[in-house]
Amino acid sequence: MATIASDRRETATAPTQLSMGHLALHYGRAEDGPVAARLLKVLGLAETQVLPLPNGNFYRFVVNSGHFSRGDGIIYLSAMPGPQAKLIAAIHRALRVGTDDEDEAVKGYRAMMASDYEASFHFGFLVDSLDELERIVANLRDLNANDPEMKGRLNIGMNRARRGNAEVDARLDASPVFGECSRYAYGSNGVQVFLETDLVLAGQLGQNMYFELDYVFPGSDSHILSVVEL
Repeated sequence: MATIASDRRETATAPTQLSMGHLALHYGRAEDGPVAARLLKVLGLAETQVLPLPNGNFYRFVVNSGHFSRGDGIIYLSAMPGPQAKLIAAIHRALRVGTDDEDEAVKGYRAMMASDYEASFHFGFLVDSLDELERIVANLRDLNANDPEMKGRLNIGMNRARRGNAEVDARLDASPVFGECSRYAYGSNGVQVFLETDLVLAGQLGQNMYFELDYVFPGSDSHILSVVEL
């Protein structure tokens, strides 16, 4: 069952045109800064500035070369501020995070995220080539298995498109990444790759960040990013 959004544009109340400006991300330890920055470049972001600061580098990235000197399409990466780190530490103490006696609310949150990577805060990118997305996944898997700085710190999951389009189904069945994937997206004609990592800190517990990489098959007005199917 799909809920189809109206194709009628809402009447604008002001002549304002918005674009996605920027997102600020944090890493924890100073030594994680260069590794987290390297990971963002692996995902395809373009680094435009590195500013050394006493508590760790400040980085500026853009989503592609068309945004180098613009004010949108920006991702900032910096060390988590001290007061925020202290707040998270206090939350962890109160909820016994990471112990054998974690609060039930923490256990429930972890179970939710394990079953659905996009259930809470996450950051999605759109990739314009399925071949490129498959290459990125292969690279991430290799880094998680073999890279001295990233080994064991990258958890990868994925959803393939819902079945029904014979051409899409055949391409994904033959895919080295999605061929054995048993999870399905909340829609058709597109795929999702999720990366969970503690190199970037986020979420209610100030722990793992979830990145999403999407690809939409061309030629369809209805796909995973245009409509949610139940």
